[in-house]
Amino acid sequence: MPLSAEPSWMSCEVSTGTTIMAVEFEGGVVIGSDSRVSAGQSVVNRVMNKLSRLHDNVYCALSGSAADAQAVADIVDYQLDLHSIDMGGLPLVKAAANMVKDISYKYKEEMVAHLIVAGWDKSKGGQVYGTLGGMLIRQPFAVGGSGSTYIYGYVDSAYKKNMTKDDCHTFVSNAVSLAMNRDGSSGGVIYMVTITEKGTEEKVILGNELPQFFDD
Repeated sequence: MPLSAEPSWMSCEVSTGTTIMAVEFEGGVVIGSDSRVSAGQSVVNRVMNKLSRLHDNVYCALSGSAADAQAVADIVDYQLDLHSIDMGGLPLVKAAANMVKDISYKYKEEMVAHLIVAGWDKSKGGQVYGTLGGMLIRQPFAVGGSGSTYIYGYVDSAYKKNMTKDDCHTFVSNAVSLAMNRDGSSGGVIYMVTITEKGTEEKVILGNELPQFFDD
């Protein structure tokens, strides 16, 4: 008898999902994400930290394939260590974003990954860069992942210039929480990292502490 064809789930594309974002404020940045890792209809990790350290003053938020995105982050982490030794100090945030951009463009046909790069340096202060598909663009705030499609209206309306650090914490936590409520591929807890001249501050908002929103 001829061998049966392989099951359809082995050959079909597996969808992934997440919600990531970052925002600048005077003196630093706040970067945040949900924690759910999904493969199609299955949740494979409930509490993955999608905020990856690239250097002491630079972090990135991961979306797309977890393996691809983490591989990019690991490569840039290694390259930035060497770069900082050559520079004799902390690397520029734009230098880190350029490294991510170069890898993303070179392997755009092989990888499924989008990283938001955010950090602080003495040259330009707090900075947020999008690197989707190998582009490089600085923005006052950036959102990404499947959950971002549910919150574009909210972030456009809620973002204000010259927000304080506390304002940015509220902005990020509200936006990610709204995306988690709407997007089945986002969920879990909210991870947030604040990066300033003084260093980094990490925070986790547990499920029972998430901002609550109710439809009329």
